Amino acid sequence: MTAASENWTIATAADAARARALLARLLADAGVSAFDRVRFLAALGARLRAGLAADGTDLTVTAGAGGELRVALGGPEPWQHTVVCPSPVAAPPSGLDDAPLAEALLDADADADALLARLTETEELLGFHREELHQTNQGVLALHAELEAAARAQRELLDAERAARAEAENARRLLTFLANASAVLNASLEHEDILRRLPELLVPEYARHVDIWFMDDERTAPGERAAATVTAARTGRPQHAGPHPAELPGVDDLPASALYPDRPLLCLPLGARTVQGVLTLAAPGDRFDPDTTVMLLELARRAGIALDNARRYEQHRDVAKALQRAQLTDLPATRGLDLAARYLPATHGLNIGGDWYDAFPQPDGSVLAVIGDVTGHGLRAAVIMGQLRTALRAYAVEGNGPAQILTLLHRMLRHQQPELYATCAIARFTPGEPGVVWAAAGHPPAVTRGPRGEVRVLDAKPGIMLGVPVPFTYEEHTLELPAGSTLALYTDGLVERRAAGIDAGIDRLAQAMGALGGADLVDLDAAADAVLKPMLHDSEHDDDICLLLCRTTQE
Repeated sequence: MTAASENWTIATAADAARARALLARLLADAGVSAFDRVRFLAALGARLRAGLAADGTDLTVTAGAGGELRVALGGPEPWQHTVVCPSPVAAPPSGLDDAPLAEALLDADADADALLARLTETEELLGFHREELHQTNQGVLALHAELEAAARAQRELLDAERAARAEAENARRLLTFLANASAVLNASLEHEDILRRLPELLVPEYARHVDIWFMDDERTAPGERAAATVTAARTGRPQHAGPHPAELPGVDDLPASALYPDRPLLCLPLGARTVQGVLTLAAPGDRFDPDTTVMLLELARRAGIALDNARRYEQHRDVAKALQRAQLTDLPATRGLDLAARYLPATHGLNIGGDWYDAFPQPDGSVLAVIGDVTGHGLRAAVIMGQLRTALRAYAVEGNGPAQILTLLHRMLRHQQPELYATCAIARFTPGEPGVVWAAAGHPPAVTRGPRGEVRVLDAKPGIMLGVPVPFTYEEHTLELPAGSTLALYTDGLVERRAAGIDAGIDRLAQAMGALGGADLVDLDAAADAVLKPMLHDSEHDDDICLLLCRTTQE
């Protein structure tokens, strides 16, 4: 089938109506839907009205072989349109006279009804979709609100977690500092050393500066201290003085100090049992942190305990030192015998032990030289040492020899001081006799130096320590000591070190004795210093040291 084409002249509104009616019929016969027909005819009508306004136009209608209808309008504004039809399009008529206007009008109403029905359906569908969209929007808004609430809750949880982590980290840091600071303070028993370390620990992180005041310090009157410091000392309660109340846990608030009007002060009592002084801290910033304050309160308590322990230790040490010094008597001047002694306290620990030396004449004119060491340190060791010294002199006055004196001391200590032991060595020099009689109870061996420099360690087996819970009778030994010979009695602190055994120390002592010469052979005090010098080259010893040198001379 070939395409059929007709050209219609549109000069009047009637021509336009007929053309529109004919095209409506062609499209309806070709199966074009009412909606598409109305849409096409509405567009065509608008073009036709425009053509009439321009004094008419030509309308060309072509029915294509493929089932399409092409419409073209001439004039100053040409227009063409193609409608694809479901069925073949009939050939358009050659003229407009046969156009069924009445039927076209009815068909237009039918098309309008169909269009209105389509519009109504569309409106209903649009309303349904609009309601659905509204509900969807409401759901989206609700979901958005829920998501926003969830995000807000998540942020709050994250903020709370960060705050908890920061708080835990701060607590861990404060506890670590407290533990380390406590270890530093408790590492020393020196009062002044603890006072020196406190500011080093606190400045500048926890305090701008630190002041420590003891109430028994006569150098500073209470009127020269901040009022909060005096109040803390008087009441025993921590005090805060600042421009504004701090409301710190366990701390009372006072007005700002006249000495520091713009900087808060924290005044913490010091003392384990009673208030001995006050630790005053100036805030490192504009205020004291509550958590840090709790740590500082505990640190002050521990510092007070450390200071109290140091004070008690110093009192204990001073009493023991005075007691021990009182037991170290002056050496007697004896015909035919020179004596020299040295006592050195330990450089570590309590520094006071039970070491002692003694020398005194007996009723028969002989002289007893004694060296001894009570186990342990401190006041108790010094007291027991004094008791042994007194008992030893009492037994000696009765005319007992070295072995019998040790036997009696052993019996006394075993019954009166169980679980306490001592070592002792006694040498008896008798005028006119060239030898010495000696006995030892668990004591390091004496060392002798002959007139020609020969050195000998008296390695005869000593008796057991005094106080060991078994009966024991000590033996005496006799040794020839020509004039010019030197006998060295000493305690184990001289020869014993942690890094080396006692045998090595005894060998060093023997070497030091053999090295004596020159002025050392004339002045026995110089000889004592010469012996000590190589023995104490490291200047560190964990025990007391006693050295008693006895040199025989020509009468």
